Order: sequence, then structure tokens, then C-alpha cells
Amino acid sequence: MCQCENSEAVSGPCCPSSLTDEMWEIIQLLLPVRDLRRGGGVRKYGDRLVLDSLFYVLRSGCQWRMLPRDLMPWDAAHRWFTKWRRDGTWDRVHDGLRRQVRVGAGRDPEPSAAVIDAQSIKTSEGGEARGFDAGKRTTGRKRHVIVDTMGLLLVVAVTSASVQDRAKGRIVLARLAKGFRTVSLVWVDGGYANSVDSTLLSWARDTLDIVVEIVKRTDDVKGFKVLSRRWVVERSFGWLVRNRRLARDYERLTATSEAMIKVAMIRLMLVRLAGQPSRWSHESHRKTARTKTIEDLIAA
Repeated sequence: MCQCENSEAVSGPCCPSSLTDEMWEIIQLLLPVRDLRRGGGVRKYGDRLVLDSLFYVLRSGCQWRMLPRDLMPWDAAHRWFTKWRRDGTWDRVHDGLRRQVRVGAGRDPEPSAAVIDAQSIKTSEGGEARGFDAGKRTTGRKRHVIVDTMGLLLVVAVTSASVQDRAKGRIVLARLAKGFRTVSLVWVDGGYANSVDSTLLSWARDTLDIVVEIVKRTDDVKGFKVLSRRWVVERSFGWLVRNRRLARDYERLTATSEAMIKVAMIRLMLVRLAGQPSRWSHESHRKTARTKTIEDLIAA
């Protein structure tokens, strides 16, 4: 059994991916409150154990059916994940945490500029919306994301890898304009507008009142180069794939893939707000245990 300070708060041993007390205090205020007047039986599993189970799947990349028995049954965990996806709980929690992170960093709660990009990633066999990206030579899906200047997620859409950036760019920009009326400037790469089709820029300006600015790579530079503004969204992709569940797209539904990306960003923002170390280990607890052992030997 786990003997760390978090183990007493859940019904079983905690894992490196489990919520700390500080993180739980932040997120429990954003979770839905059950109305007992509407009836229903007593819940067997609390919200904290549900989140610990979901974060375990996210971080470890295991199958739902391989959840450890000291967390909660896999079917119950999957049921709560799906329920919160359908009723909008993940969206509300994610948006609330993003505002807190921005305010804590001295920014306005709502962004005024954003960055858009797409990431092609392999999928497992089966599932909907699976295609071939001829440019990246990848069979799978494509993650279209828009982030603010801090790299925090604003809009996400998962499609087949065969969908062109310019075609889906209109859809995600329309979602951005609908959900974030304060955004007036968006940076993109050259894949969203070129000499063949550059209508995205004029369409966004005339229809959405958003200025789309292309950040191009100079032709005389060879090898890797950090591009202004575009590195922000690339870093966000790096944050996502640190979670093994997102290293590939294992979900059968694109809606599930989008929800899992939001869960990953929720976990990341909780770590920031709680001031927790970003590494996934219990090194601090091991050091404390070693110190106590030495003190016990000296006392003896």
C-alpha cells in the first residue's frame, strides 16, 4: 500500500498520476454538484477517485480494462468519462482552469491572440475518421488545435489525417470566433494559405473579423529553426504526447479523442495552479522516507 500523504484521501493507494490535495481543492469547485432532491442512490465512487482513474489511463496509456483494481472498475471509470464528455463537464472544467491560469500569469481571462496548427498522428486499427496524410506519410488522424499565446488550448477538432489544413482551418476558426469574441489575431503556418489557395485570409477577415497572419520559414535556412509564434503551438503538442494515451490515437470516436486532449490539458493546468513539480515521480517522498530512516537510526 502507498504510504504517501495523498493515500488517505482516496479509497486505495495513489499513483504518480493521482491528484494531490492541492490539486483536488482547485478542481472540486468546478465539478458538478449533485442535486439530492432529484433522487438516486448513494454514489459508490467519489469524484476524486474517478479523476485519479482517468488520469491513470491518460498518463500510462493502458487499456480501460487494465485499470488497477485499487482504483475503480474500468467500466465505471469509462462511464463517468463519457458522461462528463456528453454533458459538457470537461469543457466547463477546462475553460474555468484556463481562465485561472491566465489570471495567475497576469493576463486577461480571455485571450486576444491565438496560434493554429495541426498534428498528424497514427491510430490503432479501426475507428471512425481514419485516413492518409500524403504530406506527413502518416495513416491515422489529424489534431487541429488553436492555443493562446501561453500555449493553453482554446479549440480542438480531430479529423481524418486526409483532411487538408485549409479546409478544416475555416471550421476551427469559426468555432474560435463563436467562443472567443476577444480574439482578433491568429498566427498560422504556410500550409493554411499559399499561392494556390489564399482565400482563408480574406474569408477570416471579412466573415469573422479576425486577422490571420502567416509565419513563414525563410528559404535560406536549413535544418531546425525556432519560428516566432509558431513554437508556442508546437510546444503544446509536445505537452500532449507526454501522456502515453495521446502518443497515438487509440480512441474509436473523434469526440472521445477531443475529450482526452482536454483532460490532458486539465491535468497540466492543475499542476501549474497547485505549484506541483511537473515530473511524474515520488522522489520527494522517497527523500523524506530516507531522512526518517536515518533519524530513527541516530535515535536508536
